[in-house]
Amino acid sequence: MQLLVQKFGGSSLQTSKKRLHVMNHIKEALEEHDKIIVVVSAIGKHPSPYATDSLLKLVNYPITHAADRELDLLLACGEIISAVVLSNELKQKGINAIALTGAQAGITTNDYHTNAKIKYVDPSQIMDTLQSHDVIVVAGFQGETDKGEVTTIGRGGSDTTAAALGAAVKAVRADIFTDVPGIMTADPRIVEHAQILKNCTYTETCNLAYQGAKVIHPHAVEIAMQAKLPLHVRATEQKTQGTFISAKYPENKKVKEVSRPITGIAHLTGISQVKISRKDNPSYSMSEIFKTIAAAGISIDFINISPHQVIFTLPETVVNRAKGLLQNLDIKAEISEHCAKVSAVGMGMSGIPGVAARIVTALAKKGIQILQAADSHTTIWVLIHEKDLRQAVNALHDVFELSKGNRVLS
Repeated sequence: MQLLVQKFGGSSLQTSKKRLHVMNHIKEALEEHDKIIVVVSAIGKHPSPYATDSLLKLVNYPITHAADRELDLLLACGEIISAVVLSNELKQKGINAIALTGAQAGITTNDYHTNAKIKYVDPSQIMDTLQSHDVIVVAGFQGETDKGEVTTIGRGGSDTTAAALGAAVKAVRADIFTDVPGIMTADPRIVEHAQILKNCTYTETCNLAYQGAKVIHPHAVEIAMQAKLPLHVRATEQKTQGTFISAKYPENKKVKEVSRPITGIAHLTGISQVKISRKDNPSYSMSEIFKTIAAAGISIDFINISPHQVIFTLPETVVNRAKGLLQNLDIKAEISEHCAKVSAVGMGMSGIPGVAARIVTALAKKGIQILQAADSHTTIWVLIHEKDLRQAVNALHDVFELSKGNRVLS
């Protein structure tokens, strides 16, 4: 049995007119595959009544008396409503469909309510149901614990659901439908000539997603990579090819790859940099600083340690709490707020000299100060002032000629 997984986001399901596009995709897929598993998000975005944020407002979130367990009971309703609505409309069109909750689809999670992790997927009920139905519509973003408690798996959870189900049933592919045409070389709201990436590796996609590209959740890509499940990110309402994600390029096609080391530029905003020098704090303990911050539930990033100083970044939303913790430790820190992290991602940079030099030169020509930098085999990160973000992303996009097309298949 050849199975395909399709995932549709809330904006694709917001109206009956938009759901017609969804149903057309499902019909087309049934012409090529035996059975389809469709994963859905909650319908629409706030103020749509069944969107996740709208449901949260029913209990005055974030100032709420509802426990996380109860929030999960509430939030799971959004995707369940979406699954029932779509399966009903598919049956009206003569398609043999059925709706399942995440638990009924065999998704078991840990007990971290509102941000659970999938422990395993038992596909037996899905496989049994597919004997009598052509399409199963699964409520994404949810599962249940071993004790039968309803859980939700955090933002981007429907992407993760689709990847996990695709891996469990050994699907030929998972199609991730969104309101954008695919993964792009940069945010098109910042770079006018950003291009759609026709192909991307799992590693590149994961790095782009973690560094700010919000088209697909990075955990979904990690699951797909482990299972060797190909992904296809494409627009629901546009006839674009989208982006194919896999470990390597299709073996039956010749790749004409423009010679460049960088695949795309991603960015994150709302960052603060903390710099603690040995000169101002002769007796500070790095381990005590990090343990204190971790105990407060604050996640830090972009860490540079030297004998003379320690530098790290954290979200601006927690910077005031961090200041208080450091004051309690009698630590004098230099804090720069309103920063942005810009990342150049590409498998082609590994072993290629001069990539960092091109980044530094491009930014220097624009008078952009680099506050911090780090690199890996596939990513180079720079921290800059947020006011320079647009200029920096465009400068790097230009210097690596990303507007000239990328990885064209023939």
